[in-house]
Amino acid sequence: MAFEIRAIAPDVLDQLRKTDDAGRGPRRIVDEEGGSPLRCCLRRSRPGEAVLLAAYAPLRRWAVETGADPGAYEEVGPVFVHEEPCEGPPPGYPAAMGGARRVFRTYRADGSILNGHLVEAHQSADPLAASILLDTLLEDPETAVVHVRAVEFGCFMFEVRRIVLENPTTTDAPVR
Repeated sequence: MAFEIRAIAPDVLDQLRKTDDAGRGPRRIVDEEGGSPLRCCLRRSRPGEAVLLAAYAPLRRWAVETGADPGAYEEVGPVFVHEEPCEGPPPGYPAAMGGARRVFRTYRADGSILNGHLVEAHQSADPLAASILLDTLLEDPETAVVHVRAVEFGCFMFEVRRIVLENPTTTDAPVR
């Protein structure tokens, strides 16, 4: 299964840096210790790095794009992002966003929740193990999108979408 890992889109980040999805301005924080998960580039903040804390509604943003209606499944939660536009994430599974328990939450095309899969720390930090699980989840035709979330705080980490290949190649290697 081919899939794409998605950080928060640059145009959405531009909006969140002004007014977040709860209708407030983001809060500027200097992360003295570092380690905050940045949803713009899918890495951890560095000690002393200034970041913004904003409210984000990932399912709402996805629904606007796809026409879904998540209804009661729409959630708004905190995310850390860079103050200014950054380089974005490198391709592939973001191991830096793992290392703690995660839930891989699947949603149907109509925006309703399909399932939640608890992922232990060793699997969430292992790109191969996490990718195998994501492949399995996306093989289910009912799965339209996967949200990866932190278990302890419930925060959105990143989104995973199936890639539909228009001109499939002859290789069996997955695209990530």
